[in-house]
Amino acid sequence: MSDIRRYIKKRKIRDPEFAHEFDIGYEEFKLGVMLRQAREEAGLTQAQLAKKMATKKSAISRIENHAEDIRLSTLGKFAGALGKSLKLRVG
Repeated sequence: MSDIRRYIKKRKIRDPEFAHEFDIGYEEFKLGVMLRQAREEAGLTQAQLAKKMATKKSAISRIENHAEDIRLSTLGKFAGALGKSLKLRVG
């Protein structure tokens, strides 16, 4: 286990608020990465995807880099523009 992982593990034990905020931040980061990977796998640039979604390239960048508070309707449009469907699971 790396030093940073050890630190995070210990900090999460000591500080429940940190643990909660860290987990939320990690999930938002992970969502942005998944969206970027899906776009890249579809062979589209941010500009091309933005055109398909009738929005600006900066909006696509914001979605991929700051996925917090993204609307389900926006996720659906994003997926649809990639020729994919959106599946939501509560686990």
